[in-house]
Amino acid sequence: MKQPIIVITGAAGMIGSCMARYLNDQGITDLLLVDDLKRGEKWKNLLGKQFLDLISKHELLAWLNEHGDEVDAIIHLGACSDTTECDADYLMENNFRYTIRLAEWALQNEKRFIYASSAATYGNGALGFIDCEEKLLDLNPLNMYGFSKQLVDLWMKRENVLDKVVGLKYFNVFGPNEYHKGNMASMVLKMCEKARVEGKIQLFKSNHSFYGDGEQCRDFIYVKDAVRMSCEFLKPEYRHVGGLFNIGQGKSTTWNTLAHALFKALKKAPNIEYIEMPSSLSKQYQNYTCADMRKFNTLFSLDSTSIDEAVLEYVEEYLMRNARW
Repeated sequence: MKQPIIVITGAAGMIGSCMARYLNDQGITDLLLVDDLKRGEKWKNLLGKQFLDLISKHELLAWLNEHGDEVDAIIHLGACSDTTECDADYLMENNFRYTIRLAEWALQNEKRFIYASSAATYGNGALGFIDCEEKLLDLNPLNMYGFSKQLVDLWMKRENVLDKVVGLKYFNVFGPNEYHKGNMASMVLKMCEKARVEGKIQLFKSNHSFYGDGEQCRDFIYVKDAVRMSCEFLKPEYRHVGGLFNIGQGKSTTWNTLAHALFKALKKAPNIEYIEMPSSLSKQYQNYTCADMRKFNTLFSLDSTSIDEAVLEYVEEYLMRNARW
């Protein structure tokens, strides 16, 4: 029998393409992939994936209006994720309004709607990293990207539909299929080539007296864990669940620890040089992030891959082979 269709936007991106691979591995192949590939090599992330069709985001709403009865769920991952993007009008249209249009369609047609929010909505973390819907208005994102994501969360709350959708606040996701991301690629990818060629890597000096150089912390999560956690919300027994959920390890890792894990994976002695942080970045820099995972963990019992294991697999199985998942 024909399966109902799952729509994935941002499908050629890192999380989107890994989501397609994960669903394929679960025997789910009736996927409509949505992305604008343009002239880059993002399309290579879709090699080996099984899906029904690949269309532009500009065609999606028309497609939904024609084929909506065949759709089971929309996983909306597509967005401009560049935290340094300064075109606020573009971010409002691309990240906010487009998301709202898809959400309205899904709600009107009673389809499962899962969308990517972001840990960037938490700003400097002064209020913690708790996926508490009551405190949404108190959050102060540090950049326009984070603000565009927060506006979606606030719209969902204002329209009283948070219990009918799932917003996923992704923390620092890294792993295969991010070659196309340029400056927004993870530091594991950026550091790997430099460590291989030059035998050293560079980390930013601290811009805060509380943290030593390289001791700034992030909640890093392997992309395979992130998509596995995300797809739990597609299961029939969790279709009644709605709200905002953090997607992270629930542990903080310093840049120094991450760098040492990389050198270990490359079988090289650690060699770290600390450089000045650009002033433009320093103003919006998060020195610490750590997802509060209590809300997620009350529903699901999923183990995450340790940083050492994740970095080792990423380096050996993907980066050293220029491979994709």
